[in-house]
Amino acid sequence: MTQGWLQIVVFLIVLTALVPLLGGYIARVFGGERVFLSPLVGPIERLTYRVLRLRPDEGQDWKAYARSIVVFSLLSWLVLYLILRTQSVQPLNLEGFHSGPWNLSFNTASSFVTNTNWQYYGGETTLSYFAQTAGLTVQNFVSAAVGIAALAAVIRGFAARSVTALGNFWVDLVRISLYILLPISTLAALLLVSQGVIQTLDGSQTFHTITGGAQTLALGPVASQEAIKELGTNGGGFFNVNSAMPFENANGLTNLLELLLILAIPASLTYTFGRMVGNRRQGWALYAAMTIMFVIGVAVVYAAEQHGSPAQHHAGVLTHALDGSTGGNMEGKEQRFGIVDSSLWTAVTTVTSCGAVNASLDALTGIGGLVPAANLSTGEVIFGGVGSGLYYMLLFVLLTVFIAGLMVGRTPEFLGKKIESRQVKLVLVGVLVTPLLVLFATSWAVAGHDGTMSICHPGPSRNRSTPTCRRRTTTAPPLPVTRVSSSPMRRATPAPTAMTSPTCSAAW
Repeated sequence: MTQGWLQIVVFLIVLTALVPLLGGYIARVFGGERVFLSPLVGPIERLTYRVLRLRPDEGQDWKAYARSIVVFSLLSWLVLYLILRTQSVQPLNLEGFHSGPWNLSFNTASSFVTNTNWQYYGGETTLSYFAQTAGLTVQNFVSAAVGIAALAAVIRGFAARSVTALGNFWVDLVRISLYILLPISTLAALLLVSQGVIQTLDGSQTFHTITGGAQTLALGPVASQEAIKELGTNGGGFFNVNSAMPFENANGLTNLLELLLILAIPASLTYTFGRMVGNRRQGWALYAAMTIMFVIGVAVVYAAEQHGSPAQHHAGVLTHALDGSTGGNMEGKEQRFGIVDSSLWTAVTTVTSCGAVNASLDALTGIGGLVPAANLSTGEVIFGGVGSGLYYMLLFVLLTVFIAGLMVGRTPEFLGKKIESRQVKLVLVGVLVTPLLVLFATSWAVAGHDGTMSICHPGPSRNRSTPTCRRRTTTAPPLPVTRVSSSPMRRATPAPTAMTSPTCSAAW
């Protein structure tokens, strides 16, 4: 177990070392400064401006900036939905897949455009290579770029004395894509390929097993999608089992690389914030607060999974490390990753809203399973998604500064700007709108017929925290004739009949 703790410490050291390097680079990109990639990417950037008829020096106020985000997101949704609905006539459809139902396409388009990447399908059995690359992979890039661009506008609002101009969304979108996402993803994809992650346009391969049976092995352009899937905190996997699949996550080195890709931008943006507002201590303070909460989550889930489940201890199963096994609760985990890499990934993917997994979350122990639930409940304040994590954390910072200012009797200020009634009202709207939407939508879903039935369904792994159905015996009203007497002079007398009705009880 000591080796596992050491691995977590090394991961945090590497991540912390990346923060000022990548964070400073992102700040220069946001500021339109010349960077080391400018000689290579500059001509492509200027050509893009000419094609789109953009003026890089033309700024936008917050209304124009927000309007541009909404328009671009709607256009992205329409394009992706069209790609998903026309799959049968697309190129690179080697398996001859047809388009899924309209609601599946609607769900997938909405999910990937919003950087949610919730999947209700198996990628290798549902989507063509064209849909995976031109559809989902492109959205992995642009949805991440939109989130980072929104943060760039927020930071400029904190840094500037006048908020008449927050930059230009279209310029930010181009620069973030060309200078940040594409170069890092390309380098990461090459590293993944070197370690065994596949990247091919060949179709599925059929082979014979040692028992004489035939099995089909799905292939595809995986590495290019895997890199941006992690870097953009997207999470939607090429394969149904996501990063537990060796073709997506080949070994311990690729596992470490993908973990760093997930946290690299969200963590580094704290330094970007400090540098752009002229107070780097504020950036490090944000990073420290996020890291402390992250470390607590990692420590709890790792200790709980290494200790094992109550069922293991009750059965007398040894849970300490053995030769060839890390011990602990290995249900739903890859032997090649073990407890520590699975626990670290569990914490990383749920603090960033990434969604990529290398182990089954519903196979965690009771205490270990509380960590991803708690991380998701924080609302992306522990690093969070690219861009969204930091500006959501800043809402809580403003709220805290306002309350602290009232407690000491001073006018609340943050970075030299007064926090007054109007700002606090907007902060409260931002803080409350997400949990309220989740609360009402969940209540609506659970109250319906399908939702009510799903409460009593334990699922394939029979999670111990899932309510299970049992039968409640009640006495029914008398039936007309249930017992016949042998005497012809006596009437038939009714007999009570037992009826059952399903009830739910939580089996903890």
